[in-house]
Amino acid sequence: MGLTEISIIVHGPKGSKKVRLIVDTGSTYTWIDGNLLKEMGISPIGVGKFKTIDKRIIERYIADVLIEYDGSNRYCPVAFAEEGDANVLGVTAMEIIGLEVDPITHEVRHIAAYISYAVS
Repeated sequence: MGLTEISIIVHGPKGSKKVRLIVDTGSTYTWIDGNLLKEMGISPIGVGKFKTIDKRIIERYIADVLIEYDGSNRYCPVAFAEEGDANVLGVTAMEIIGLEVDPITHEVRHIAAYISYAVS
């Protein structure tokens, strides 16, 4: 089983840039190179605390960033990745954009519909 990668477009005040990310359904946030985000004019709105795979607690700047995939544009929470951090598409962005990973082919696809609890 290999890694699933995806190309997205990140939109900022100073333009747009295509970015390749590893799809990580175990990561809550999406992580994108912080230097790239700053170059695009995206400013942090706060600091988030994250638990690493080896149980360390680290802090990273965070912002809501306009991400585009296959014609869908949504604002998603993003951590400003630092040197040594992986650039990943996290599960929150996948849910906001309406994406899932096919368990057989490992391809990213749009979901048919969002899950909801609705009473008629």
